[in-house]
Amino acid sequence: MERLFVDTNIVIDLLQRREDFFKEAQELFTLADKKKVDIFISSLTITTANYLLSKHYNATEARKILTKFKVLVTVLPLDDKIIELSLASDFKDFEDAIQYYTALEHQIEIIITRNKKDFQKATIPILTAKEFLKSK
Repeated sequence: MERLFVDTNIVIDLLQRREDFFKEAQELFTLADKKKVDIFISSLTITTANYLLSKHYNATEARKILTKFKVLVTVLPLDDKIIELSLASDFKDFEDAIQYYTALEHQIEIIITRNKKDFQKATIPILTAKEFLKSK
C-alpha cells in the first residue's frame, strides 16, 4: 500500500471544505478510508488545523471535526532531529521544512501538497492531490 504524506494545506482543504480544492482532498482521503493508501501527517498539522478550525467553529466543534478526521490518518511525531534538519535546511518556509523532514525521516514515498514550488529541493516525489488521483 502506498504511504502518502499529506501537507497541511490539503488537510485544511478537506476540513474547511475549501470550494476549489475540497473535491480532490475528499477523493484522496476516501482512498485512505477504503484502505487503498496510508496517509500520514505531521503533528504540526493537527495543531494548525485546530487553530484554523477554531476561527470558524467553537473549540468543542473543532475538536469533534479533528477527532473524526484522525481515524483517516497516522500522526507522525515532531522531534529534535526534524527540528534541527529544518533549521539547517534551505527551505524558505520553516513549516514546509518540518513537513518535508517529517516525511523523509519516516520513509514516506510521496508528499501531497498544493504548493509544489515550496518543495523544490525535495528528494522524494511531490505531487498535487489532482496529480496523484490521476495516477490511480
